[in-house]
Amino acid sequence: MISFGPVPSRRLGKSLGINNIISPKTCSYGCVYCQVGKTMKKGIKREAFFKPEVIFEKVRQHLKQLNKENQPDYLTFVSNGEPTLDLNLGKSILLLKKLGFPVAVITNASLLFDESVREDLFKADWVSLKMDVADKDTWQKINHPAPGLDFKKHLENINLFSSLFKGLLCTETMIIKGINDSVENFSNLAELIKTFNPCKAYLAIPIRPPSVKTSISPGTEIMNLAWQIFFKNGIKTEFLTGFEGNETGFTGNIYEDILNITAVHPLREDSLTNLLKHDNADYEVVNSLIKQRLIQVTVYKGKKFYLREYHLQI
Repeated sequence: MISFGPVPSRRLGKSLGINNIISPKTCSYGCVYCQVGKTMKKGIKREAFFKPEVIFEKVRQHLKQLNKENQPDYLTFVSNGEPTLDLNLGKSILLLKKLGFPVAVITNASLLFDESVREDLFKADWVSLKMDVADKDTWQKINHPAPGLDFKKHLENINLFSSLFKGLLCTETMIIKGINDSVENFSNLAELIKTFNPCKAYLAIPIRPPSVKTSISPGTEIMNLAWQIFFKNGIKTEFLTGFEGNETGFTGNIYEDILNITAVHPLREDSLTNLLKHDNADYEVVNSLIKQRLIQVTVYKGKKFYLREYHLQI
């Protein structure tokens, strides 16, 4: 299937997904947390998969079948592997733009050493770059990069791309317990990411069975710590935990409001109190959510914060 959805996306609203990579999974990484499964074909050489005209026609037909309410906000390349391995990615982006929708690409950023990849991604309206770690050893441990990739050059090329890209740039960090969940990694990673000046940095956890079953999410305390460190570095940061609400913020439904906001970022106690007042609700709502293990209380620098509680079933 080349196109699917639209699906609700915290990053992109309604996102119509585009898979431009033919099975089996083809990628330049073998990330331990990948929900698509293990990489069956690993490499860094670009090749042709679907013809751009085929992708365009499949998406065009898909859009025709959608009613007005289900029209997407973005056409998003999210592939069975790494989308930039597609030699025709740039041509496909240009064709799809004729349909009148902005185009997004979610990439692990490993092929940015290739000028043709950078040129293709420059054509997109929104790009998310994978940034899990700040050091080579942990990069090898969590992402399992293909032979021929160099971590130092990897960072240099991300910096080069981010300095020239004219669209919306985001970063995404997947946090795995016991691998990249240290204060040192969070601090060093935040220092790196702020130099790339993304419009937003996303902190994610595995919410579906990963390729390596021992790859599990860290606790709430660790997620809060990561957010606080990124926030302290002046980075606009949100959680990407898989909970997709209607909107973030005040809606009039106190349960949805608390769950939506805490899925994006920690909700400080004073902000929660204001939210309860807006919705004309009392603290019993919060107690109920805590008892259901939907949210959890943590303390950071003497302040109470409320976050979504994350569970991974494997």
